[in-house]
Amino acid sequence: MTHPDITADLKAVMPQLRGRLIANAPMADITWFRAGGPAQALFSPHDEADLAYFLKHAPTELAVFVVGLGSNLLVRDGGVKGVVIRMGRGFGDVVVEADHTIRVGTAVPDVKVARAAGDAGIDGLAFYRGIPGSIGGALRMNAGAHGTETKDCLIGARAVDRAGTIHVLTLADMHYTYRHCGIPADWIFTEATYRGVAGDPAEIQKKMQEVAEYREANQPIKERTGGSTFKNPPGHSSWKLIDTAGCRGFRVGGAKVSEMHCNFLINDQGATGEDIERLGETVRHRVKAHSGITLEWEIIRLGEPLPGHATGEALALA
Repeated sequence: MTHPDITADLKAVMPQLRGRLIANAPMADITWFRAGGPAQALFSPHDEADLAYFLKHAPTELAVFVVGLGSNLLVRDGGVKGVVIRMGRGFGDVVVEADHTIRVGTAVPDVKVARAAGDAGIDGLAFYRGIPGSIGGALRMNAGAHGTETKDCLIGARAVDRAGTIHVLTLADMHYTYRHCGIPADWIFTEATYRGVAGDPAEIQKKMQEVAEYREANQPIKERTGGSTFKNPPGHSSWKLIDTAGCRGFRVGGAKVSEMHCNFLINDQGATGEDIERLGETVRHRVKAHSGITLEWEIIRLGEPLPGHATGEALALA
């Protein structure tokens, strides 16, 4: 499926644009699930100023979405109408500063930040070794693992709003709760600053190795997956609820629930975006029927279905 090409019109109203703008870019190429339709336009800004310029001049009615590594993202088969902004090299800086502080661009993978902090003797960010995403996503969802969350070490961030205004944010401005950020959904993060404490690089490396070994032993990290699918309900673990509802290894089309970790969905047989979403909604339906608990998606679902196809709860198999 393809969308009308809007790139020429966008370039006409943005003659000073420096980033790359591509029509009908395959989203399956840049998401970990390797499924879903194309973006009507994919924009890779050159830097923060270029991003602000684009947002300032983009038509107000134009839908705009942002992605990083595509690890926590499910794109539907009809693709994404509007512009998908992919944070790339212009947001890849990692700078170690005084007072156990590290400043990073939001396209930087979480694991790279953990390693850079460790090499600099900055303790407190080793948990990022176990999160398969980029810093932009970590900021947006207060990403965490092994008892530590983004809010525990973040001291500030930068973001650009839909009008192209750049904002400098404090930790308090983020209004963090579990897997939630209070910053408006259409603001795009460009940079984050963290502060840890003094630590021994060898000991920090040991922590990161333990995190890596845990992931390899307990999560299907070598599969086409989007990471943890559902948020943990208060007082419960999603994987246990899924397991006790009899969904371990359950399959829909080319997608299945991981047998290693039930809160991971896997594309192991050429699954479509609809296969994966239908599997997730069926799991939610069965968990609700078994335990009375409604699981909330942690994975972001983006775009539209193919014409005439359903989305969301309507996909659940009885």
